[in-house]
Order: sequence, then C-alpha cells, then structure tokens
Amino acid sequence: MLPEEARLAGYAALIEALDLEIALPHRMYATSEHHKMIVQGTWRIMGVRYTPDASLEGHLVFALKNEGLDLYVLKKVFEATGPDPIREIVEATPTGSYARRVWFLYEWLTGDQIDLPEPPVSNYVLAVDPKLQFCIEGEKLARYRVVNNLPGTPNFCPMVFRTEKLDAFLEQDLAAKAQASIAEIPKDVLARTAAFLLLKDSKSSYVIEGERPPQSRIQQWGKAIGEAGKQPLSHDEFHRLQKIVMRDDRFVKLGYRIEGGFVGQHDRQSGAPLPDHISAKHDDIDMLMGAIIDFANHRSNELDAVVASAMLAFGFIYVHPFEDGNGRLHRYLIHHALAQRGFNPPGIVFPVSAAILEQIDAYRIVLESHSAKALPFIEWEPTEKNNVHVTNETADLYRYFDATPHAEFLYECVAQTIEIDLPKEAQFLENYDRFDAAVQNMVDMPDRTVNLLFGFLEQNGGKLSARARSKEFEALSDTECKSIEKFYFEIFLTE
Repeated sequence: MLPEEARLAGYAALIEALDLEIALPHRMYATSEHHKMIVQGTWRIMGVRYTPDASLEGHLVFALKNEGLDLYVLKKVFEATGPDPIREIVEATPTGSYARRVWFLYEWLTGDQIDLPEPPVSNYVLAVDPKLQFCIEGEKLARYRVVNNLPGTPNFCPMVFRTEKLDAFLEQDLAAKAQASIAEIPKDVLARTAAFLLLKDSKSSYVIEGERPPQSRIQQWGKAIGEAGKQPLSHDEFHRLQKIVMRDDRFVKLGYRIEGGFVGQHDRQSGAPLPDHISAKHDDIDMLMGAIIDFANHRSNELDAVVASAMLAFGFIYVHPFEDGNGRLHRYLIHHALAQRGFNPPGIVFPVSAAILEQIDAYRIVLESHSAKALPFIEWEPTEKNNVHVTNETADLYRYFDATPHAEFLYECVAQTIEIDLPKEAQFLENYDRFDAAVQNMVDMPDRTVNLLFGFLEQNGGKLSARARSKEFEALSDTECKSIEKFYFEIFLTE
C-alpha cells in the first residue's frame, strides 16, 4: 500500500499496468506533489518534477535512471509486452542511451532478437550504472552500442546495489587491515592462530546446521575449508565436496537432487510439507549450477571479493541442489570466493561461520529476504513421499535476486573476523605462552598438565578449586598455587 496519495512510477507502475503477479522489488517508487524524497518502508516517493511519462518507455527510463536493474521484474515486463513495443521505442530514438539499454536488456533476458539496424552512433553506454550497482568492466557490443557490464549471465545474475554501508566497508580496505594485523603476530603464534580459526569455522558450520559431529569430521571439513579457492569450481568438485560433508550415503542420495526439495517442517499429523523455502526445480539444477560455476570461475573475478562471495554463496543456497549438505557447502563458497581473489592472507581462514553463528537470527532474516518473497509465487503440490513437486516455471527466482542485504551482512561478518576474532585469538595465544613460561620457570610441568591447570583456572575465575588442589595438583605447595593464580590474574584478567 502506498503510504500517501501518489502516482506509481518505474517498476511499480509497470507491475500494476501489466497486472504482473510477481515478487515485488525491495524498494518501489512513486511521485507526488512533494518537492523532496520521502522514504517510508519499502516506498521511495519522489517530487513531482520526477514524474515520468505515463508510457512503457517513460516508466522503463525512470526505472533505469533511478532504480537500477531489477532483472527479474524486467524479464517479466518484457515477456508481457513482447518485442513490438521495444522495437517502437528504439525506432523512435535509435541513438538514445536508454532505448539502446532497453533493447539490449530485452534480448539478453529473453533470448529473442528484434530485427533492428545498428544504432547510428559511435558512443557506447553502460548496461549497468556503476553508481547504482556493482558491475564488471564488461565488453562492447556493437549491435546496441552498449557495454555489457552485467556481473553474470542470463542464467545467473544476482545484483547488488551500492549502499552507504557497503561503500563504508570498501573504504576500510579490510583485506589490507588483515595483512597489517598478521604482520604484527609472531610466526609461530600466527600458525597456531590459523589452525584454531580454521577449526572454529568448521565446528561452527556444523553447529549452524544443528549437528554435533565427532572431532574427526570437524577436522576433515576444516581441512577442506583450508583448501578453498585452490581448485576452480565444477560439477565434479561440488560432488566431491558433498561427499566430504556427508560421508555416510546410506540414507542420503549423493549428487544433485532428482526430485523436489524444500526447507521447513512437516505437519505432525498428516506429514504434509510446510515449506519456508522451496528449492529450485530439479530439472533446472544442471543449468543453474553450470551458470553459478561460470560466475565463480569467470564473470565475478572483477567484483569486490566480499560482494562476489555473497552473490555466489547465497545464490547456491537458494538453488539448494543437494538433498543434504547445502548449508556447509554454502559457507564453504564464501571461503572459496575470498581465497580465490586473495582477500585473506595466505594460510588464514576467517571464521565466517563463527561470526554467522553469533548473528544467527540476522542470518536467517537475510536468507528470508529473498526466499520469503519468492515462496508465494512457487506453485507446488505434495508428493507421496511428503516432498514438494513444483508445477510452474521458477528458474528466474533463482537466477535474479537482490543480493544487497546478503553482501552487507557478509561484510559485517568478515569485518568481525578481521577486527575482533583474528587479533583476539592471537593475543590469547601470546598470553597463554607467557602463562606457560611463568609456570614452567617455577615448576617443571608437561604441556598437557599446564593446559589442564589453565582450564581449571579459567573455569573458576582465576582460582584453583579445593578439588583441583587436593587431586590433580596436590603436589603444588600453597605458595606455588598462589603464584600461579597471580600469573593468571596478571596475564588474563588485567588489561
């Protein structure tokens, strides 16, 4: 609902005029008699002077100029209008920059060509406005005199808007911060820090899925995460990674799904599916995964590393190509994209999964920012196995989505790992080494016993309990116990 009397503009006007039953953009525009922008909920109400001509061309130009590219909405608009109105727009203004962009976008999204001559102009216009959305350098297409700087292909192209939050993160240059941070850490401490952070990420990724696997599986998955980015992605690589995650295939079919899939619950009485998210149709998985692989290996290389990671990883999780293991592979892809672009220092894995776990509610909200919008437009019926069978075409819901909230959230997680987790763990290890040296200078003690001693102190606020003093450490004198407690207090409990 519009918050006040106003005229729909851009995508909102086109959706209304063409009676499109589709997922709405995160932001919609209108114009009114005001002379300044009014922001209320999802609405942006602009002044009367921005009111577009009440025509297909007028609202398309308004959208491209002010709203950026919503590829999902544009494709549905083009499917509804067909090629003739687009031809008329281009023939009326063959040199117009917006007409050329509309022409290119129509053919790129629909795959249909319109019989038009090359524009009688030598200058090229960008398909994506880099002031509004993230894009690549692109290639010149003489047919339209347009530079195709879209970050993906027609089969997979999420978009990310430039926002104040993302621009602020870009200015911080977190990759350089990480390099500067590790330069101050002794090499032996850095090696142990890296090992701890890797294990922390692997364990957290399982906890997010509600699993408590044995330490051996956590370590095995941690090893896989440590190798992220070294191999290009492929269908075979995804299958290999799923095998590492699952290991036991007696109750789960490995490989891409051959039936529907959803995330949610089952009705307790009937067993009927109650989906919160419905995965891509299994018939579309090969196509979508092929496009995701192409995006990861080629198209996204020019994008900011964190933005590319968000587009890749969340695109994968929405497709949900496997019966099980999707969540851990989704978070693996974050590491893959960051490492592939050299964002993290060699040998260091930022524990993004641990940061996600600390913000699990925000993580779910980000996931639902697209899946909840898409769900009402997926038609499905329950199967005999209490699964879902999708009955309409849904591929575009997975190809084109607004990944802006995902990129902002991921940047927050990466920033936390660089600014808090990495230095905090390194500082802890340096303090532990000081504690170990102080204890060893007073009494000879094996490393495992020092570790046990530290554990008792940590659990009891820096004091050795009566039980510990009478059993595990009865050999220590009262003076030694007080000295050890003093070491702990001075090293760990004072700034």
